[in-house]
Amino acid sequence: MPELDEWESFYLIVGGAAGALIGLQFVVMTLIAEKPPVRTAESSAAFGTPTIVHFSAALLLSAVLRAPWQTITSLAVLWGLAGLGGVTYGAVVVRRMRKQSTYQPVFEDWLFHGWLPPTAYAVLAVSALAAPSHLREALFGVGGAVLLLLFIGIHNAWDAVAYLVNRRNSPR
Repeated sequence: MPELDEWESFYLIVGGAAGALIGLQFVVMTLIAEKPPVRTAESSAAFGTPTIVHFSAALLLSAVLRAPWQTITSLAVLWGLAGLGGVTYGAVVVRRMRKQSTYQPVFEDWLFHGWLPPTAYAVLAVSALAAPSHLREALFGVGGAVLLLLFIGIHNAWDAVAYLVNRRNSPR
């Protein structure tokens, strides 16, 4: 589909970055696993797993948007489903954030874990609806959402590692 040809470099960069960052997150989690903090599972479900989900969504969407689609409709349905799934997952993450007792989330946590990811996924869903009549704008919506998910993942991965390192190195 010629409309997607101009996006090739963008999705190559974003998809490659997302894939590499998934790998780095696994390395970090492996290193931290030697001495896990108390109740790591509940805080990881609220703060760690979503990071991998957002990186994976960016990688998946980058790959899907580079596939040789014949029409925009099938593609828009896929990214719309990803958007709806992401909004639903966002509600799950917020519930997990409230339920866990390892860490008291601050405004920045609510912003980067509870508000921005569902917003990015909602943009995907809305872009899917707009695609048949406003394709150019819809493609910019998808590109912005994918880039936002990548940046959210970068922020959250750094935040989690900094928290765990500072917690591990602080006197008890």
